[in-house]
Amino acid sequence: MSAAKRATKYLFAIATVYMCYLTHGVQAIIFSQNQVNFYTQWGFTDAAAGAAAVSTAIMWVGIGKFVSVWIGGEISDRIGRKIMAVGGGVLYIISFVIMLVTDNATVACVAGFLSGVATSGFWDGSLYPAIAEANPKYSASTTIGIKLVISISGIVYPLFVAMNSGANWHINIMIPIVMSVIATIMAICTPFVYDDERKMAASSTGSDEGAKNKAQEEIQAAKDAMLEQPNGLVNAVTLFFGFVIMFIMYGAQQYTKQFGITNLGLDATAAAGLTSIYTVGSVVAVLFWAWMMGKLRWTPIKVILIDSILAACALALVIIALPLNLGAGVVYVAIAVLGFSAAGGMLQTGVTLRQMMCPGPRGRNVGMYYTFMGFASVFLPFIVGSMTKSVGEGSAVWIMMILLLVAAVVSIVMALYVISRFKKQFGYSAMEKMHD
Repeated sequence: MSAAKRATKYLFAIATVYMCYLTHGVQAIIFSQNQVNFYTQWGFTDAAAGAAAVSTAIMWVGIGKFVSVWIGGEISDRIGRKIMAVGGGVLYIISFVIMLVTDNATVACVAGFLSGVATSGFWDGSLYPAIAEANPKYSASTTIGIKLVISISGIVYPLFVAMNSGANWHINIMIPIVMSVIATIMAICTPFVYDDERKMAASSTGSDEGAKNKAQEEIQAAKDAMLEQPNGLVNAVTLFFGFVIMFIMYGAQQYTKQFGITNLGLDATAAAGLTSIYTVGSVVAVLFWAWMMGKLRWTPIKVILIDSILAACALALVIIALPLNLGAGVVYVAIAVLGFSAAGGMLQTGVTLRQMMCPGPRGRNVGMYYTFMGFASVFLPFIVGSMTKSVGEGSAVWIMMILLLVAAVVSIVMALYVISRFKKQFGYSAMEKMHD
């Protein structure tokens, strides 16, 4: 089957993946955007203690990601994409319902943990491979499309929360419940490439050995096309990108609103607008990079290098703007650039880079990559929560921005190393148009 025919046949599968991640876009920021409402419902009256409790809940989302994602891809390779997609949707429904009704911070952390498992253990391990399998020729650009739908949620949801911050705030949680139900129904109804190929192999051979052999042949062909096999450092760096990029994106995504409130003196509505500006930048970037990678065939590592440089410049500007009295407007521009770079598809591009530089079973590679992502999503809220208790929320968020800058610089260094190895593996420069 040609790539075009395959993409057409599995168009509903692609739409299902995007619907799931539209829902995930809400889940990713639900605690941070409803911070005051949540900790008030949990019984906290002290703002600092309440903010630390919300950071703890965010940390448990990361723990859920971390403990599940490493095995999620392996399970997806064994039992298929559909079961994992449906299971993730069901867990989303359960976690959102718990968030809606609980008045206990510990129970809310359990809900966060379940949503983390649903996101990474179930959806990331199955849906990232699924969308690449549905449109393999343009897997990089379709994968970046996942970030587009996440970004749409990131624009709309903070503004929706700002309009429903009073007694009606529970509708902010009811909306993602409905979205989760729709995503689950779509996952039940849609066919997936991997599942269909497993069924065809089983009907012709009596087992799924045929599908496994086909996948292994594709992996071996990718390895044979290389002039030189990846060394241990390339293997490590392509995985560590997951941590570094997630560290930058997660920090900006979760704490931009609080930075606006505590360091810029913005009210809740204006601070929510800051998050939306960040997300607008990511939407522009998604469209831009999808075109660059799809039409101009830019390599994933070229995209990562440029985005890392832009992220470092934006974060440096955010850090120096206020001490130098440059004004809040400069920070707004810098946050938009940060959204363009850090949240504009760099994370998703890293998955494609991993598969390209170190070919292997897609589910396994996604699982390994997202394990490092999960560690970042645990580590960051943990240190922010700890700093909030000791130095206050404003200083904690400020220090976090400095740490994000350090991570961006590390990402630049790693990108330059991978670029130096790229030509040795593939025979052409990473700055050239990607060869078929």
